[in-house]
Amino acid sequence: MKVLKTTIIFVFALLLLLACKTENSSKSKEKTVSKDQPIKVKGEEITYASDSTNLKGYIAFDENKKGKRPGVLIVHEWWGHNDYVRKRADMLASLGYTAIAIDMYGDGKQANHPSDAGKFAQSVMSNLPEAKARFNAAVDVLKKHESVDNDKIAAIGYCFGGSVALTMANSGQDLDAVAAFHSGVQLPVMPNKDLKARVLVCNGAEDPFISPESVKAFTSALDSLGKKYEYIAYPGAKHSFTSKEADANGEKFKLPLAYNAEADQKSWESLQQLLNDAFTSN
Repeated sequence: MKVLKTTIIFVFALLLLLACKTENSSKSKEKTVSKDQPIKVKGEEITYASDSTNLKGYIAFDENKKGKRPGVLIVHEWWGHNDYVRKRADMLASLGYTAIAIDMYGDGKQANHPSDAGKFAQSVMSNLPEAKARFNAAVDVLKKHESVDNDKIAAIGYCFGGSVALTMANSGQDLDAVAAFHSGVQLPVMPNKDLKARVLVCNGAEDPFISPESVKAFTSALDSLGKKYEYIAYPGAKHSFTSKEADANGEKFKLPLAYNAEADQKSWESLQQLLNDAFTSN
């Protein structure tokens, strides 16, 4: 009987110990979960400058995220630095990056008509030294931000901005990745041995501004260099397919512009994959 009592007491004590460990483990887990902070994107307007031009940008990051993270530059469409490019910066910040929507025209200048937009874009692309200076000024601002890992930098761009981002990468800019959306690929600097970045180009298969000949020349140059790249042409997608303002602008200015929700979503997913691959391998 005495042995039985001793056994019962031992078993009870063992069960009590296990219960305490489980409870402590549960509390520990709850404590860990409670430390997780919700995403809180903070956007800040910034001013910076190249040697000859005052520039206005926008930087966004998750202020609840701890530690250093990759930085991404975003180059605007030919309309200039507007709400659209800032929205993309906020979207990237919500994914855990620090993103800077940059200004390639100066003083945050915007175009209200395609003729003005074309002039602004041409003035940048025809003066490559100044274009590089403006781009590099934004790179410096991004790298100095307290949240950014200087060794992990990428650039993306839309329309004119895509051409700028690709040109900067082809010029030897130290980027882990570069992505262009509805962007021309007949560039002032074509892919060459100075290209360091992984490349993603997402264009519409029905974009009349992008000739098959220019695509062939661009991809052939990348193939000859053995560079990592992906060129995607979305069936049925026209120019400016990522912008919800494309339909209104197309109708207003009689241009072949159209938003395409499917291509927009798929291209954004491709961008996320590119950044993940580029930054995790770095």
